[in-house]
Amino acid sequence: MRRAVLALGGTVAGLILLLSFRSHTATPAAAAAPDPMTSTPPAQASMPAPTATKGSAKPTAMAGSGSGMTAPKVVTGDVISSPYGPSQVAVTLTAGKITKVTILQHTDDGEMSQEIDGPALPKLVNETLAAQSAMIDAVSGASYTSAGYIKSLQSALDKAKA
Repeated sequence: MRRAVLALGGTVAGLILLLSFRSHTATPAAAAAPDPMTSTPPAQASMPAPTATKGSAKPTAMAGSGSGMTAPKVVTGDVISSPYGPSQVAVTLTAGKITKVTILQHTDDGEMSQEIDGPALPKLVNETLAAQSAMIDAVSGASYTSAGYIKSLQSALDKAKA
């Protein structure tokens, strides 16, 4: 009887600890993103946004580009198909750094896709800006969205190097 009580008590204590564990904390930068489909770091917010057209990889001119600043280069990634729809991103590179990621297409298979993509895409964009590469973690519960985003991002970065 005593062993059963100790086993039950240990199990309850373990469950309480397991359920109270928080694996990720919300970052202030993720909560402050004004638009869930695009993100620009605060230091770049005053910079004019370049225009991106589908399939374009041409740099856009900026006012004051003669002052030694490198003009941003917008590169569009490939369209990646999934069972829930296409995914495509455009990357803005300034002096070789990723300064902006624009979601051109994302999975859209009804209300469920919108519920999944809403929180997942800003996380993916923020991770991209932090990592400065396509080597980012997928968002749990958004496997197809994450896979399409990462593949399109990698194709855009590959095009930028070519």
